[in-house]
Amino acid sequence: MTASSKTPLQVVQAQLDAYNAKDIEALLLAYAPDAEQYTLHGALLARGQEQMRERFLVRFAEPDLHARLLNRTVMANVVVDYELITRNFPEGVGTVEMICVYEVAEERIRKASFAVGATRMNIRP
Repeated sequence: MTASSKTPLQVVQAQLDAYNAKDIEALLLAYAPDAEQYTLHGALLARGQEQMRERFLVRFAEPDLHARLLNRTVMANVVVDYELITRNFPEGVGTVEMICVYEVAEERIRKASFAVGATRMNIRP
């Protein structure tokens, strides 16, 4: 690894920072042009940056969108994040647990898989 190269942890952190900033161009820079996103052990969600752009732009329209990193594990080129995502649902603002598994190669996310957990609606007085 050269002094200017990015570690898998740095690549995934840049992606998380761009997600929270709703910066679509910076977010897509973290992904390989032909990267794939899946549900964990399941269906393909998006292939390539254009499909990812469409998915992320829909999400970025949510005013309260924010991912809070609760835990991170790094093993070689695999980064696993446990996050609590604040979202705008039809019923109101809530949070959803998510496990994100990122495979990084050549300083880009090549494959990402997501497991979605419990959704909790925020109770406002």
